[in-house]
Amino acid sequence: MTPPVRSVAETGSTNADVADLARRGAEEGLWLRAERQSAGKGRQGRAWVSPAGNLYASTLIRLRPSDPAAATLALVAAVALEEAVRAFGVHATLKWPNDLLVDGAKLSGILLERVDDAVIIGFGVNLSEAPQHLDRAATSMALHGAAPDPQLFAETLAECFARWLARWRGEGLAVVRDRWIAHAHPLGTPLTARLADGTSLDGLFDGLDAGGALMLRLADGSLRVIHAADVFLL
Repeated sequence: MTPPVRSVAETGSTNADVADLARRGAEEGLWLRAERQSAGKGRQGRAWVSPAGNLYASTLIRLRPSDPAAATLALVAAVALEEAVRAFGVHATLKWPNDLLVDGAKLSGILLERVDDAVIIGFGVNLSEAPQHLDRAATSMALHGAAPDPQLFAETLAECFARWLARWRGEGLAVVRDRWIAHAHPLGTPLTARLADGTSLDGLFDGLDAGGALMLRLADGSLRVIHAADVFLL
């Protein structure tokens, strides 16, 4: 059964709203979508530009003792979103950990936040309009076909996410990892990883390790396993 997606005209941040509901005991499977956000959030505290016509939606997962590592929900979210985008005729490429690119330009963003035993996952997808003047190229689904209705897209995404969440729990991370790699840029793609300490590493994409971390092959032939970084195609 597809989880229902509740919609509101405007809010500050769907992630903040769902986090508040999580603290009040909301159950897993909750979805909230807003037509607009006045305080949308991206990774590392960045603002997320939120004009009407795009997707701004968040969902709630309650962690179970038998679940794979919570951080790997980033891969679950990514493969679910790629599948939803593909359902509307747009073929996107995954970039670690959970960005979707079309012709090298960013189509979406995913933000995970932890609240006690819950993980809030926020999705921002450029359906009708791509923001300008960012530090990287951005695109929209409208530039690669018709822009889907945000509510219909949210319902499709909720269905895809529920299916991949069930597989993550029932079959383990490997099935999600394999799907992620199958729809990522090719092995050997040149990447740069900007680490939390401000340093950068250049290397070639060498897949994901068993835990979902990025493997980067450096110029000297050594392999660096990266658990947290901003990653860019070179």
